[in-house]
Amino acid sequence: MLIVHYTSKKQLKECIGKPLHYSETSSFGPEYSPDGLFNGGNRPTITGIKGREFFASITMRGGLISKVE
Repeated sequence: MLIVHYTSKKQLKECIGKPLHYSETSSFGPEYSPDGLFNGGNRPTITGIKGREFFASITMRGGLISKVE
């Protein structure tokens, strides 16, 4: 799961069409792919980014966010 740098899922959805701001968490290799589907979340206790803790499924196309569920 990626850590996404957004304060809420709403803010993440507002960034559809833009690049994703994230941090990798896997010790087994990168999870991010410029084309594909993966899960991400905001963990305020880990990132220090104020806001709500949330999780989302993120679809990327061409390095840009295309869908957030």
